[in-house]
Amino acid sequence: MSASPDNPATPRAILYYAKDLPNICSLAGLLSAVLGIYFAFLGNFSAAMIGLLWAVFFDWSDGIIARKMKGRTAEQGEFGAQLDSLIDIVSFGIFPAVILLSYGNFSPWYIPGAFVIVAIGVIRLSYFNVFGLVDKSTYWGLALDNNGIILAFLFLFEGLVSSAVFGPILYALLMVLAALNVAPIKTPKFSGRWYYAITIYTLMLTLLYGWKLL
Repeated sequence: MSASPDNPATPRAILYYAKDLPNICSLAGLLSAVLGIYFAFLGNFSAAMIGLLWAVFFDWSDGIIARKMKGRTAEQGEFGAQLDSLIDIVSFGIFPAVILLSYGNFSPWYIPGAFVIVAIGVIRLSYFNVFGLVDKSTYWGLALDNNGIILAFLFLFEGLVSSAVFGPILYALLMVLAALNVAPIKTPKFSGRWYYAITIYTLMLTLLYGWKLL
């Protein structure tokens, strides 16, 4: 029975929506982010970057799976959209903030930057949830998942300079990305063949960071 103002549909049990395949994929991304946060707290940034890469990968994958599935209800789609947005706050808001704080040895000087990262993430996602895309292939501002892609690339060079140098570089980059996330500029929504590119990128950098862990 469909919902209406006079006859709202009775929702199913909560976990009925969680077991939907695209939502399971979203939760796999959340698991990747939580593991990455754990390793970031430990100061193991190579392992943290692997978690970040896979958080991005699963974030891209859930939408593709959802679009290809047949028989998925509108309720499942709405639940999945909310789930994806909340997970994005963890993966691309809290997670990068923890990386910054941990790399800065939890110095008070890094707290404002961490707040900016999380606040901008929440503001951007709130805006997107209300207004959506400019059109089918264009965002206002830089999408949050791009922050993870760029951050994972930056950390490949972390060992080439001292932490005293890399820390401010990391801080500055994250502030620039935060500004771009809410900037009044149009950016493309990467999809289609770009999914194969992010898959290759994820696998390659996972191997590189795995090698660094040996």
